[in-house]
Amino acid sequence: MKQLMIAGLLMLSLAALAANDPKPAAAPETVWQKSASAASVRIKDIARVYGARDNQLMGYGLVVGLNGTGDSNGTLFTSQALANMLQRQGITLPQGKMKVKNVAAVMVTVDINPFVKSGDRIDINVSSLGDATSLQGGVLLQTPLTGADNKVYAVAQGSVSLGGYSAEGAGASKTSGHPTVGRIPNGALVENEIPMPIIENGILTLTLNYPDFTTATRMTEAINARLTGAARARDAGTVDITVPDAYRQRVVELVALVDELTLVPDSRARVVINERTGTVVVGGNVTVSPVALAQGNLTVSIDTALLASQPSPLSSGTTVSEKVNTIDANEPQASFTMLRGNTVDELVRTLNAMKVSPRDVIAILQSLKQAGALQAELQIL
Repeated sequence: MKQLMIAGLLMLSLAALAANDPKPAAAPETVWQKSASAASVRIKDIARVYGARDNQLMGYGLVVGLNGTGDSNGTLFTSQALANMLQRQGITLPQGKMKVKNVAAVMVTVDINPFVKSGDRIDINVSSLGDATSLQGGVLLQTPLTGADNKVYAVAQGSVSLGGYSAEGAGASKTSGHPTVGRIPNGALVENEIPMPIIENGILTLTLNYPDFTTATRMTEAINARLTGAARARDAGTVDITVPDAYRQRVVELVALVDELTLVPDSRARVVINERTGTVVVGGNVTVSPVALAQGNLTVSIDTALLASQPSPLSSGTTVSEKVNTIDANEPQASFTMLRGNTVDELVRTLNAMKVSPRDVIAILQSLKQAGALQAELQIL
């Protein structure tokens, strides 16, 4: 019996110690782990690989086969270009004797995507350079497309497709769209590849679309959680990744791995106002300090009535009309509304309850910013 009592007291003592002993605190979550539980985006949607970029190409060419809608004879560069083209074909004509009404000088432009290979075809844009009235039905002759280094990277040729038309007849004309600008799908053939080095000294660099110190830090933590110690934020818009030995010959797999990692990007609290259209966009992290707000409108109405003035009986007078104006001014009593320091949801509910128009919302937001109550960047377009 005595042994049972001792065992019971021992169990009670252990239970009391367990109850009084606080549970070990959980390890604090990192910024990236907290972000992972919220809505997140992929790295490929907010950043790009440095070096993998578009390039602009441009060329001067001639569109032929127009139905009298080409450049006039006074467009000297068109006549000169046509004479040079015919000379290359073994035909020599005096420049002043040529009529170019079926020919138009154009500029050919295109943005070539990264990693395009020789033999690929890309779409091109064709724009009139002279005084041609329409490029409808025209065919672009072979036109070299050069980059900023004056090297030819593609050659363009083909039938021009317009998004509009222009027609004339019997002294009338009708134009739809923009007939002096066209497009040629698959109209350029890539001849030389543009070098795209994405690894420099064993470093893969990512650049953020919208530089932000917090976003760069979260991106670094997300990458290091998968590739330990490989990432380092250089500045608010750049994250460097030291290529691991296992990916030295598998750079494409490394980029694909990094692109699919997710994080929550951060941004400044911002309110964007377009005064021309009355559009207001308020960021989700915008807050308002406690402030009292009164908003009211003054309405002035003017009514005009016509009154007839009759002459006395048997008099020689005539009936005349007289205008009587009535002016009424209505200024409703303004009541103060308290805006609490809260998120954008509370701000929107308060403004909706006040039943203010979009123009009034713009004025209220500008006044809040001047009062120092709007804790956000105010951007007016």
